Amino acid sequence: MTHHSPAAARLGIGGLALLLVLAGSARPAAAAPADTARTPRAVTVEEQRLDRAAPREILRRSGFDALAPRFGRALEGTGGYAQAERTVTRHASALWRRAVDRARGRGPATGDLSRGDDRPLYWARLALSRELRSWTPPFALGDEQRKALHTALESASRGEREIRFPDRRMKRVLVTGFDPFTLDRDVRIGNPSGASALALDGTVVRTADGPARIETVVFPVRWSDFAEGVVERTLARQLPRLDLFTTVSQGRPGRFDVERTNGAWRGGFPDNENTASTGPVPVADPDTRPQWTSTTLPYRQLTEAETGRFPVYDNTEVTEIPAGGTQPVTRPDGPTPGSAARAGGGGDYLSNEIAFRATLLRDRLGLPHLPGGHLHTPVLRFGAENTDPRTGTVTDPDFERNRSDIVRQVGELVRTAVTAGR
Repeated sequence: MTHHSPAAARLGIGGLALLLVLAGSARPAAAAPADTARTPRAVTVEEQRLDRAAPREILRRSGFDALAPRFGRALEGTGGYAQAERTVTRHASALWRRAVDRARGRGPATGDLSRGDDRPLYWARLALSRELRSWTPPFALGDEQRKALHTALESASRGEREIRFPDRRMKRVLVTGFDPFTLDRDVRIGNPSGASALALDGTVVRTADGPARIETVVFPVRWSDFAEGVVERTLARQLPRLDLFTTVSQGRPGRFDVERTNGAWRGGFPDNENTASTGPVPVADPDTRPQWTSTTLPYRQLTEAETGRFPVYDNTEVTEIPAGGTQPVTRPDGPTPGSAARAGGGGDYLSNEIAFRATLLRDRLGLPHLPGGHLHTPVLRFGAENTDPRTGTVTDPDFERNRSDIVRQVGELVRTAVTAGR
């Protein structure tokens, strides 16, 4: 996707309070006057893509096509907001667990798509979301309450509510992935970072310093969610108890990149809602927002270790406006003093932004020695005879092999990082 008291002292009371608000769960406001929000809402751009042939096939061939109708029937049986919230959370959490179980080989495969496919989770979540959006409840439901239900669906189906480190003797690792994106270019696309998150969730890896448990989350490809603090809300409670974190996204063909530097700039590439955003990354307490943040992942060990078939690079390139300058300049060895960010090593899209937000939060929480940063995977490609989205199939042997190899190498890189960071 390239295109503690010390913390309080740095943030100030107002900034820390806002950070804690962002970290809290969204709560519904009081109900609006009767009938103001009972009318079904128009489906979103993402939800509209559900009607295309490939998403329908992916859902059918994974067995995930039954989940939205089941959810819709459950919603119809609710008699009030509290019951609706429980129903949404239960079905969304079950979706996440089912996707993880499928990826990890637990339970029935349900369908003939490979277990490691991340796309059924994405399209099934949208199918549940569309059911919720089109639902007309038999009771008054305010706009904020309806929004809170959608927030509950999102967070529970993305693993945000399932992060658990039950054994205190194990090292604790958090890995994040992303939804598929550029779906109007090819609606068949998957995202190896999301597939890696599903495959790694709840796994225990052996390191030279003992076992480490990995928990994962999959984030949306939407500018608005990031501006509303979804990254901080998810990570603020987790970072202080972690031994390592890495955000992961899809990057360039044929290579992994460990992104050394992240920039405080949005470049405007459209997201999954076909919305663009250009300008400084919007964060809490913008007066203390730096132009750059840096990885604390052990990049030298990651680039030198034998982790899989794809080469791993320490990417130090950035694009900046130099101090006193007016035009962007690409620097191969990182930013110069006083410069303004225009792209981090990971670009100026949401992969750069999640890395910037996560590492800024690390620094604001007073955790400078916590290993963390961003990893870009190779692009997940279809086979040479299956590149045309108009005539191509939703999977092929090359696609499956490439995803499997990328996911396996992400796991090896995480294990290497935990060992190196001990």
